[in-house]
Amino acid sequence: MNRDERGLRLRQGKCLHLYKYFLHPRFGFLNARIQTWFPFNVQICMNGREWLARQLAREGRSDFKRADNCFPWLGDPALAQRRMDAQLTTDWPRTLNAIARSLNPRHTAIFKPRPMDYYWSAYQTEWATDVMFKDPRTLAGIYPALVRHAMHHFRSPDVMRFLGRKAHGNFTGEIVTSFKDRPEGVRVKHWVRGNSVKMYDKAGSVLRVETTVARTQDFKVLRPSHKDPEGPLDWKPLRKGVADLHRRTEVSQRSNERYLEALATVEDTTPCSRIFDAVAKPVLEGKRRSRPLRIGDPADLAVLQAVARGEFATAGFRNRDLRLLLHPASAKADAAEQRRVSAKVGRQLRLLRAHGLIRKVQKTHRYVLTSKGHLLTAALWATRDANLKKLVA
Repeated sequence: MNRDERGLRLRQGKCLHLYKYFLHPRFGFLNARIQTWFPFNVQICMNGREWLARQLAREGRSDFKRADNCFPWLGDPALAQRRMDAQLTTDWPRTLNAIARSLNPRHTAIFKPRPMDYYWSAYQTEWATDVMFKDPRTLAGIYPALVRHAMHHFRSPDVMRFLGRKAHGNFTGEIVTSFKDRPEGVRVKHWVRGNSVKMYDKAGSVLRVETTVARTQDFKVLRPSHKDPEGPLDWKPLRKGVADLHRRTEVSQRSNERYLEALATVEDTTPCSRIFDAVAKPVLEGKRRSRPLRIGDPADLAVLQAVARGEFATAGFRNRDLRLLLHPASAKADAAEQRRVSAKVGRQLRLLRAHGLIRKVQKTHRYVLTSKGHLLTAALWATRDANLKKLVA
């Protein structure tokens, strides 16, 4: 230290966080972190299926089997779903403030001159949809085809193999697998701008599709303006605060459903000729005539490949997203060139809408694939990737 220097100097120092892992009487196993300096920020991590297991156990139910954070078997799936849905009605500020007080018993004394509570936000949420199979053999029979479809059709940028972890000891229910005999699985993950959707198998007989939302700006919520809380409702950007948590679950569930719908085309038995013929002729939309799709044209193929990417299952895609994929050089072009490329992509989107392959998300500039779009793109890549030996076998 230089004694001749006066005033304040900015120096880098280490910051200390305290972590607490405990069994909560309501939520089960969770962990929380508090920083040891003002304003004592708190981060809490909890698991909805851990919570569900506690709910079922408190009700005296034993008709379920649990492995880690999934349920390979449920005696009453409808009841379990109702319990999961009821979690969304939680008074989150009150509940989380109680946990925060247990982390910092001195909170009231510290903030006595200016009493205040925490503003709670969801930094990241994971919303999973589990499809339970009667036995591992049934899932194993179709899972390789689902993985191939996700890899080739969705153009997944990440396919990661993993070996299942041993389940925690602090849970109710029955362990149905062990570390020794747990089968190797495959996770397929797609992500875009901080949000992702992934598919993987768990406990041998559970197929899970899971949407993770960390960047909320890509979604909308129907709410009043900040300046007029009692005013009319309008579609506003989704906030990270727990007040919009209900909407986050809605968009996450829709993402999972769209992904599962796309996977369902693997079992479709519609002849490819019928699928291709449906888009091989002009269509009339009012007085507007739209040309046929050219499924052998590189330009049309590139557009279909782009809109079928798995990461767009979360929030859909915009003109801007397709521009970056189809014309990456336009990002550094001048304004006139960007407008020209935007208009070109706009015409391609209108063509896909005219053929019923995509639909516009209400009150947004985003689009998602329709069932017809999923079927066409799946059939297209399956036939293009197949060789003659496979086709005539």
